Amino acid sequence: MTARPISLEELLAVAELQTRVDRKYLLPTSQLALIDDADPDLRVLEIAGSTSHRYASCYLDTADLESYLLAAHGRPRRYKVRTRTYRDSGEEFLEVKTRSVRGETVKDRLPLADASRTERHRFAPATVRERTGIELPAVSPLQPVLDVTYSRTTYLLPASDSRVTVDTDLEWTQVRTGRRLALPGWAVVETKTTGRPCALDHLLWHCGIRPRRMSKYTCGLALTGDADLPTNRWHRTMTQLREHAVVPAAAA
Repeated sequence: MTARPISLEELLAVAELQTRVDRKYLLPTSQLALIDDADPDLRVLEIAGSTSHRYASCYLDTADLESYLLAAHGRPRRYKVRTRTYRDSGEEFLEVKTRSVRGETVKDRLPLADASRTERHRFAPATVRERTGIELPAVSPLQPVLDVTYSRTTYLLPASDSRVTVDTDLEWTQVRTGRRLALPGWAVVETKTTGRPCALDHLLWHCGIRPRRMSKYTCGLALTGDADLPTNRWHRTMTQLREHAVVPAAAA
């Protein structure tokens, strides 16, 4: 089955999902054809004639890696801050992702093209405080920690107005050391719903593929970072990532 294209405007009109429940899966790219069977009316995001779009994210954290450690210890109030660049268009946003009390992911974003220096400086601390009650340290501002690049294909499942993103060609670069790792032949598949599992979730479960505790930031930093970073919550995922992650040819 070939998914029919959908424009960004159409997709956002029915499934913007800035507040949502995310479920993540780690799949070999050979199994991505399963997505075609999730919805007979499957749509794929198409922009300027392309269905694969290049992303670059730079994750920011405090000097003592508060954001990473909150996630590592499973704190219900936690946050992630990143800049995201859509490499095909050049658009750039500052984004803050937090968890609601119901376990939903909430994403707030600031377009950087027209933002003042003051807006850029205040956005993350104010958003983190409002969403979680956490005060970012004034004496230790957020700093770049990890760069992540990948290609993304986005689908709409019209039956549930759910989104599915498929990220391939992942590459992580730790800012402090410059260490790089890539994940060829594997994809991070994420379902984004209003709460209830969508048809793709049920299909993957039927095939024995279960959701993973993982994020590109925490797992990427653990892969490229210091050995003493806690990774217990992602042990199963980290074991698989370490088995398949490689040094990119250009960095070898």
